[in-house]
Amino acid sequence: MTRWLDEDEQAAWRAFYSATTLLIDRLDRELQHDAGMPHAYYEILVVLSESPDRSLRMSELAVKTRSSRSRLSHAVTKLESRGWVKRRDCDDDKRGQFADLTDEGFAALVSAAPGHVETVRTHLFDPLTPQQIEQLRQISEAINGTLKA
Repeated sequence: MTRWLDEDEQAAWRAFYSATTLLIDRLDRELQHDAGMPHAYYEILVVLSESPDRSLRMSELAVKTRSSRSRLSHAVTKLESRGWVKRRDCDDDKRGQFADLTDEGFAALVSAAPGHVETVRTHLFDPLTPQQIEQLRQISEAINGTLKA
């Protein structure tokens, strides 16, 4: 039997969906305009920048960026053409590859980060009180817990 959403749940769902969709769209548009990259490419650069030696196996990078391997491979090809990422073969697994963030890619990330952070601050954190920010963290962690299980 379907457990339909009641009126309050429906309103919360629609507000949540609208807010997250609008925020991701705004982040994408502003990164495209300011840094010439979509949000998905920015996320790849961030994950690589936070990895040891700024390098990850492609399969692990796909997991960390919540991307299919084929979509990630396409994105990395685009990032390679810009000189921001370089692929290299895995020595112990002939089928595996690593994605390495280049110095040029790190510089592109450093250049894009201030605008990205300002967009996040302006549209996510500035409208909220400190208590609401804590609630947002708790709510997001609860939702993440059900999705990662």
